[in-house]
Amino acid sequence: MVLTPLSAQEISRTTIFHQGMADYSTFRIPAIVATKSGTLLAFAEARRDGVGDAGNIDLVVRRSEDEGKSWGEMQVVWDDGGNCCGNPAPVVLRRSGRVVLLMTWNRGEDSENAILQRTANDSRRVYATYSDDEGRSWSTPEEITTSAKLPSWTWYATGPCHAIELWRNPHRGRIIVPCDHAEYNGRGSDYNAHLIYSDDGGASWHIGGVMQGGNESTVVERKDGSLMLNSRWQVGRNRFARHYAISTDGGETLGEVVRDEQLPEPVCQGAIIGYSAKGKPTDHLLFVNPASTKRREHLTLRQSRDGGKVWDEGISLDEGFAAYSDLVVMPSGDVGILYERGSRTPYDEIVFVVISKGQF
Repeated sequence: MVLTPLSAQEISRTTIFHQGMADYSTFRIPAIVATKSGTLLAFAEARRDGVGDAGNIDLVVRRSEDEGKSWGEMQVVWDDGGNCCGNPAPVVLRRSGRVVLLMTWNRGEDSENAILQRTANDSRRVYATYSDDEGRSWSTPEEITTSAKLPSWTWYATGPCHAIELWRNPHRGRIIVPCDHAEYNGRGSDYNAHLIYSDDGGASWHIGGVMQGGNESTVVERKDGSLMLNSRWQVGRNRFARHYAISTDGGETLGEVVRDEQLPEPVCQGAIIGYSAKGKPTDHLLFVNPASTKRREHLTLRQSRDGGKVWDEGISLDEGFAAYSDLVVMPSGDVGILYERGSRTPYDEIVFVVISKGQF
């Protein structure tokens, strides 16, 4: 089944964050989940000093209780002065409704390159927070670096996009967070994707499988309980297509890395999700990324009916500049896409688009 083509005029975009909002220079790095009651939580990095990845960066959220038709005021989840607080990776626990949010931190003056070269004043650290009232308030962030990051790893990022909770036994209830890191090799650092997981609702964390050569990644549980980790590829001639690896042990290890030429990209983040009632494992998958090998543009939504072996041509959500994104399946069955876009750059604003369930 192929998605019914949509014209750009038929796609209605709601701006969630924009440059200059609340005196922030730029908003980047979107992530989105639906709570147990169906409330949408749209996360982003609010960058005070400019579009760059360093400097004073806060993690913020906006809530919608009507599937994206209207949105509440922006709330700051984490502000650590002039330091960087970002890379949101949220997941909603099925039984309790708790929203668990993984994040990363580094000193505002430390650039990614300095962290990679181990010349920074500090390194990249991993934190977790949670909300028991559907995103209205948040616990004090707790550092989990020692259990989520190896000493030889320099750069580190959770997500950025939603995490998942597994359905299938023997790992039912396990939280899986897609991440990436760079490992020091004596001269610099090499990028890899990896998974971290928790079997106790986020109280403790463990490092899972590693995909050598990957970067920012996204994960989905398929119908048979296997996991597909889909990753940005950072270097070399293979970097203009997505790569994936499969786990058959609940994310503890990953199999062979496969280059997927059906999913072109300009070296960028992307997001994958299963399209099913209540998030149950399925082979009906949706994937979104900027489908261009030239620059961050042409954001495209695709679907697969066989667990990601074959992808359709998809629909174009935005012909112009577009970059990072995330997906959410809402209680109605409609699909929401939160993504970066702009007329001058891919980072002018973060918008929300709804695609009707009738398209799938």
